[in-house]
Amino acid sequence: MAISAETTLNQSACLVPPATDPIAEYHPPAWLQPDLETRSIVDYSPSEIVRRHSAAWSGMHVETVQVVRHTPFEYGFRAPCHLLIAAELADRYDGETFVEGLPRSTLSNFTRKLTFVPAGHDFRGSQTPRTLTRATYFYIDPRGPLADPALRFGEIEFKPRLFFYDRGLWETALKLKALVENPGSMSRQYAEALGIVLTHELVRINGEGALRGPVSRGGLACWQQKRVAAYIEEHVADDIPLATLAGLARLSPYHFSRSFKRSFGMPPHRYHASRRIERAKQLLADRKRSITAIALEIGFGETSTFTAAFHRLTGQTPSRYRRNLD
Repeated sequence: MAISAETTLNQSACLVPPATDPIAEYHPPAWLQPDLETRSIVDYSPSEIVRRHSAAWSGMHVETVQVVRHTPFEYGFRAPCHLLIAAELADRYDGETFVEGLPRSTLSNFTRKLTFVPAGHDFRGSQTPRTLTRATYFYIDPRGPLADPALRFGEIEFKPRLFFYDRGLWETALKLKALVENPGSMSRQYAEALGIVLTHELVRINGEGALRGPVSRGGLACWQQKRVAAYIEEHVADDIPLATLAGLARLSPYHFSRSFKRSFGMPPHRYHASRRIERAKQLLADRKRSITAIALEIGFGETSTFTAAFHRLTGQTPSRYRRNLD
C-alpha cells in the first residue's frame, strides 16, 4: 500500500506517478484504470487550463484541481467508483452542472459546497468562471479495502447529492486535501484513517437523505419525478399551484398528491418549502448577501417569515446557520 503526490497539467499523468518517483511501484487499482467506456478522472476541456496534484492509497484516489485561466470550460465524469467533490472556490458567470438522477443546476456560486456522484452516474457541466476554481476530487472504490467491513459499504445504494454542505464531511475532506498538498508530511496510517472516516460520513449523510425521502411503490414514474422536481427547482421562489404540478405529471391533483408523497416522502408543499430552505442555505454561504435580500430572493415577503420557516426546518435561525459555516 503506497501513497504518491504530483503536480501536472496533463490529465492522464495524475493516474500513474512518474518513473523517477521513489514510490513509482504504485499501480492504480483496476477500477480506476481508463477504458473505452469510462473516464477514470474528471475530464476537463480544454485540458490545459487545469493544474493537478494527486495522491492514492488502497481504495481511494484523491486529486486537487486548480483552474489556471479565465477561460470557459466543460467537464465530465463517469466511472465505476464513487466521486465526492469539495469545491473550495467556485463562482461562475454562466454555466450549469448535472448529476444523473437530479435536476440540472445553474447555481452561480457554489464555493464551500460538496457534491456526491455515486458509482456509474454521469457528472458533467460547464462554466464561464468568475473566479479561478479550486476543488478536490475523491475517487472511492465501492468495494475496496478502505471501508470498515461492518459498514457493508459496497452494498449500499447511495443517492446523488448536488451542492450541499455537511460540516463533518467537509472537515474530513480538507484534512485529506492537506495530505495531498504536503506529501512530505504524509502518513499512510493517518491517510487511511481519514479515508475510513470519510466512508462513515458518506454512509451517515446517505442515511439521513433516505429518512427525508423514502420511495415506495405506487408513486410517480421516474419521468414524472424528474419533471416535477426540475420545475420546482426552477420556480423555487414562486408560489406554485398544486394544479400546475399535477398537470406536469398528467394526473389529477388528488392522485398527484398521493403519488408525490409516496415518491418523495412528503407532500408537494412541504417538499417545495424544503427546497426553498436548501436554496437559502446555498445563498447564506455568500456573506455579501444580506438575510433580508436572501428572504426576498427565495420568495418570502418578510424576513421574519423567512426566519420562522428556516428555523422550523433546520432548528436554527439563518444568522446562526451562517455563523456555523465558519
